[in-house]
Amino acid sequence: MHRQSDAAGPRRGSRFWRSSQAASGPGAPETTVSTRRTRYVVDGHLTAAPHEVSIAEALRFAQDEPGTMTLSLFPTPTADDVDELAHAWDLHPVLVEDLHHAGQRPKLERYGDVLFLVVRSARYLDDIEDVDFSEFHVLVRPHAIAVLCQDGRWIDGSDETTLPGSSTEIADHTLLDDDRLLALGPEAVLYRLLDAIVDGYLPVLRGLAVDKEQIERQVFSGDAAVTERIYRLSQEVIDLQHATSSLTDVLDALGKGFDRYGIPDALRTYLQDVSDHLLRVDTRVAELRDALAQILTVNATLVSQRQNEDMKKISGWAAILFAPTLIGAIYGMNFDSMPELHWALGYPMAVTAMVVLGVGLYVVFKRKKWM
Repeated sequence: MHRQSDAAGPRRGSRFWRSSQAASGPGAPETTVSTRRTRYVVDGHLTAAPHEVSIAEALRFAQDEPGTMTLSLFPTPTADDVDELAHAWDLHPVLVEDLHHAGQRPKLERYGDVLFLVVRSARYLDDIEDVDFSEFHVLVRPHAIAVLCQDGRWIDGSDETTLPGSSTEIADHTLLDDDRLLALGPEAVLYRLLDAIVDGYLPVLRGLAVDKEQIERQVFSGDAAVTERIYRLSQEVIDLQHATSSLTDVLDALGKGFDRYGIPDALRTYLQDVSDHLLRVDTRVAELRDALAQILTVNATLVSQRQNEDMKKISGWAAILFAPTLIGAIYGMNFDSMPELHWALGYPMAVTAMVVLGVGLYVVFKRKKWM
């Protein structure tokens, strides 16, 4: 995405701090170091959080100081991270259970003053023609927001293990690069995250569209392997459509809560812009799915036509071979009263008849374009 184009540049400072608190259960053989990053926003300006600050301490700071917000990013959330977050935020047990289990479709739920969203980003792996989804669990409450990367990847696919620290830079650039927007509270970070996810669908659509064009050429070239490719690409488009349509429901639900929860007008406009972008994406996904269905129909028609042409050729050659077989069968009956058997020209005449009849049938079929 264009908003992430400078993510590989120089580090802009330690704005997310890696927590070194070891969260381990009773009797655990080893400790697990959390990868959580914590960040403060004061009056719309970025402020570094203290090193090793806990979730509870960050929340208390945000609640005690006016115009303050805290953001907790979990690049690779562990069970201990979720338990610590649940204890600090006093989360509902049902919500905690959802946080412990990934693999959910996009949805929006509210538990008291905590808003819970499940959203899925997408990126296209062109070498294997596969749409790779990343699931995010987002918790929003007054003065605080938490983002859990359930698949251990950021929106662009950055991996905490293979790219240490890059998730921090990308999160900074994607979520926290607009001070004026940050002044509107944690909902602004949520809407910025949604906008980044929706923008990430566009490269996926471009990759799918390129493959669709390749498939169209492959269909008319008569490649027998194209049918399987159409089915596989159609499945990827269907999965993408499930993600976009479910996200549409999430944005609609957010819009309905504007008046009830006092969302600023500026954020309403921003969310509407995200909804408009998503509507265009959803429309293009539907068009792509319909196009692949049409390509599959055209391919089936072309395959049927080629099979008919093959059957014509097979039938023509069968008829040509049938003519000498018929003559040979008659003379192979070995009747005594067959004067042709005693003619000196009987054999040449029989062979000539076979050749003439076969050539004649070939010429007829050729003119009818059966051969």
